[in-house]
This record gives sequence, structure tokens and C-alpha cells, in this order.
Amino acid sequence: MTDTPTSETPLPDPTGLVNLSPSRASDFKQCPQLFKYKAIDRLEVPPTVYQARGTTAHLALQRLYDRPAPERSPNALYDLFREAWTELKPEEYPDLFESVEDERAWGIESLTLLANYFGVENPAELEPLERELDLTEDLGDMTIRGILDRMEETSEGLVITDYKTGKAPPERYALPAFFALKIYALLIRKRTGRTPDLLKLLYLTGPTVYTLPVNERQLEAMERQLEALWGAINRAIENQNFPPRPSKLCDWCAFQDRCPAWADAAPLPVAATA
Repeated sequence: MTDTPTSETPLPDPTGLVNLSPSRASDFKQCPQLFKYKAIDRLEVPPTVYQARGTTAHLALQRLYDRPAPERSPNALYDLFREAWTELKPEEYPDLFESVEDERAWGIESLTLLANYFGVENPAELEPLERELDLTEDLGDMTIRGILDRMEETSEGLVITDYKTGKAPPERYALPAFFALKIYALLIRKRTGRTPDLLKLLYLTGPTVYTLPVNERQLEAMERQLEALWGAINRAIENQNFPPRPSKLCDWCAFQDRCPAWADAAPLPVAATA
């Protein structure tokens, strides 16, 4: 038996990627070098208090809807957050905090953030169709995979919702933040044959809610954009060319110390001492 490819043997994906997620697609748009570090080199990103808060809050909000509607109270959500953190901490965040006091302060801030949720939605009146929905669909020659926070049927039609624990952008700059939700809407249409009617970004900070109606034409444009992005990713890997794209976001990048865009950066001056 031979391993030599024949006309019947599919050639391996030139990118070496099994699938593309909305997050990695966004990374490539933001900075191809960042995409390389995460998706190709698979370098680990050190956990942060913000990541821990987001992961734990998402799990608590998901589980809130396991409760009967009358029991979906703020105190129930706080308890679910504490339970989720107890589960996640040993494996994912064992050394995140330097002291018990730091962890306690983080917990109080997190519960304050969760309290904001009840200012924009009444969970007793919502019955999601799906929560943490794992979506994997083939679009042309690429496979897109992601996990959608929530989908529900409302008076506005079929709504897909993304929880956010970070700071909301000003409304005039909010449109790019819908990039991932447009991909999820495309995947929902692919799976069910139905186009969602409304995209919702729910920022717990504030709280702030942004919505965007969606239609077939927008999703067709998103599919074309993903196809172009996939082609660009293929070319980048074939040519081993992932140009960095410096921006203000570099200040929050975990890979700045190895990025070629910063390799020749002059060191900061040392403050004079008396």
C-alpha cells in the first residue's frame, strides 16, 4: 500500500487549518501576524482577569436559563457565577491572582457587571431556542466553526445574541463589532435555511445594547468576504508572509515582545534618578 496521492486521494488543505472561527477570521483582518501566532504557531495567550471574567460570566448566563423562569434572579446569577468560577479556576486559572484580596476584588467587580444584565433584559420573559450553540458548516472549500451565545424567537423575529463583558465601543464605531455575529447568522442560514432577523450585541458594561437588522444581501456579502479572507490566508501560508499591522491594539497584544513590527523599537528612556 502506498501513501502517494492518486486522483482519488484528496490533497491536504494547504493551510493546515481544520477550520476557521469568527475569532481567527477577525484576527487575520486585524493583523496577519497575530493570526499566525494564534492559528498557525498555536502560541498560548497568557490568561488575563478579563478573559477569566468573560468565560465565567458566559457560563453563568448560559446556566441561568436552565432554571425555571421565576428563579432567574440576580442572586441566582451571582451564585451561578461563583459555581462556574469554582469549576474553572483549578484547571484554567490556578495562578491568575497574586492574593486572595485581588481575587475577591475581581469577584465583586464581576458581580457588579452581572447585575447590569437585569437592566437590559428580563430573563424570566425569555426562552432561548439555543444557548452555546456549536455551529460547524462548510462554506465553499472552507469550514467555519464557532459557538453562538444565544438564539431566540421574539416579536422582532429570529434574534441571535452575543454577550460581551468588555467595554462597548461608541455607537458610531459599533458596526465592525457585528463581524462575528454576521458569520453566525450565515451559519444559521446554512444550517436551518432561515435568515436571522436581528443581531444583538449585549455589553454588560454600561450596560449597552446594539442591534443590527440583517438580510440575505448582507449575508451573501459576508460569504464573499469570508471566501476572500480564506484565499488571503492560503496565500499567506503558502508564501510564509504574515505582515504585521501595527495599531493601537498592539498595546493589548500578548505577542508584542516577539513581533517583528516591534523588534527594532527603541527602548523607553530610563527615568533619571536623583
